[in-house]
Amino acid sequence: MTEKNKSILLSIALLILFIVLGEIITGDGDRSKANMTEYEILMGMDEKQAHVPGPIEVIKLGIKELSHPFYDNGPNDKGIGTQLFYSIIRVLAGFILAVIVALPIGFLIGMSPLFYKALQPYIQILKPVSPLAWMPLALFVIKDSIMSSIFVIFICSIWPMLINTAFGVMSVKSDWLNVARTLEMNSFQKAFKIILPASLPTIFTGLRISMGISWLVIVAAEMLVGGTGIGYYVWNEWNNLDLTSVVFSIIMIGMIGMLLDSFIAYLSRFFNYNE
Repeated sequence: MTEKNKSILLSIALLILFIVLGEIITGDGDRSKANMTEYEILMGMDEKQAHVPGPIEVIKLGIKELSHPFYDNGPNDKGIGTQLFYSIIRVLAGFILAVIVALPIGFLIGMSPLFYKALQPYIQILKPVSPLAWMPLALFVIKDSIMSSIFVIFICSIWPMLINTAFGVMSVKSDWLNVARTLEMNSFQKAFKIILPASLPTIFTGLRISMGISWLVIVAAEMLVGGTGIGYYVWNEWNNLDLTSVVFSIIMIGMIGMLLDSFIAYLSRFFNYNE
């Protein structure tokens, strides 16, 4: 048996173990009616109470939700597919804006020690700022919740790709740059024929990190501003004390994040640089 098949079997075994243990340690939320009065039953006190759901309960809800994911019955009743669609669009908008800004500035920093030293303090100050700290300022200045969310994604995802781009450019071997001088390449030719291909693996690493941050940020931003999106969906279901939907949405957030990361990793194969 190959190593790949062994890893698949181990993953399946761990999943089965998780489901079994989850069913053992979680309850179903049912209340005992034996000691309840007729009045308590009429008041609905025999209904299920909020509880941590078991894996099978989450799976049943997942099948129900995914069988009709794009329904829209009003502001607070949208399918999981509709909510994820809004979130993905916002993430891609903020991410693409960050790419447009970060890659040129990263190249400039990497090729110019002067700009690197000048911009480094500002990068180090702004990089660790939480997305929730940016949101009040964005809402006040932009006055639109959707655009504010996109701005927060942009400002929080720009730093990994900018830093990785600069590092990739600075890490290009001096021998290759000497070849460019020998061939009398101008700055434009050197940047696109030598530096860019050599730094692409590092640039794509930054893109993958930034995409992960973007997906993390959108959940927090949508919880804060509300409206639509997977973050709002989680917060709304929590307010309804529907923990089964909360757990299901957590699983969907993880799966979409994995797919977005896998997509960028797949794209990087077409730009792989071999010495």
